[in-house]
Amino acid sequence: MMDCWEMEREVCEKPYQRLRDAVAAMASRYGARLDWQEEASSTNDVVRDPAYGHGDAVLAERQTKGRGQRGNRWDSTPGENLTFSMVLHPETLPAGRQFLLSEAVALAVTDMLETYGLEAQVKWTNDIYVAGRKMTGILIENGLSGGVLSRSIVGIGLDVNQTRFEKWIPNPTSMKLLAGHDFDRGEVFERLYEALMKRFAMLCEGGEETLMRDYHARLYLRDVPHRYLLPDGSSFMGIIRRVEPSGRLMVEHPDGTVHGYLFREIAFTL
Repeated sequence: MMDCWEMEREVCEKPYQRLRDAVAAMASRYGARLDWQEEASSTNDVVRDPAYGHGDAVLAERQTKGRGQRGNRWDSTPGENLTFSMVLHPETLPAGRQFLLSEAVALAVTDMLETYGLEAQVKWTNDIYVAGRKMTGILIENGLSGGVLSRSIVGIGLDVNQTRFEKWIPNPTSMKLLAGHDFDRGEVFERLYEALMKRFAMLCEGGEETLMRDYHARLYLRDVPHRYLLPDGSSFMGIIRRVEPSGRLMVEHPDGTVHGYLFREIAFTL
């Protein structure tokens, strides 16, 4: 399938130009380094450069080595979505409670989507689902110093205006598919940027209980029976009851016992 990237340059320029101009204007308003790039290997890799500080971000229309959780590749059609990475400095957050940052980021995405009337849920650990389909992937990479998080890179891929997806992508959706119209990507990015900074401030100002409460309120399949897979290939019908501050997913088994699972120790069936 031919996408915008493969068409004549003048056809692609208009949507690219709108986002590029919006990002430049935002950089001036927020006093942050916000860079738009036509192509990058991975925006997470780009912002690894120490020249990028707290609140800075890089957006790319195409990532040649974009990646998601569990080592998966992140696929996005250029000119239609938002793929970016942002630097945050949670310098007082202990390493053992780093999942709170994941909660804050995931909640920021749901906050933004709700401003457009899209009710979103967080699929543990931090995929964003709307109407039972995946709209956003999040990849967070943390640096540690003295037992606390010193520098975090938050990578986000948000499907905004894409309506056709590769067959290998499981249950995808986009803002456009659900709302029935195109969205201004610059506006979406600014709303998301503001939501991220607001939730991050909540984390830094002692709002851990609020973050955990809101995360549980939006937790996908919470208190709903569903089949889960274990690394040995077995499966069971379980019920998500809660997520601990450490990020451990607490799942009730058929015999009534509740077991905790960390990332990669359990998977959802489709």
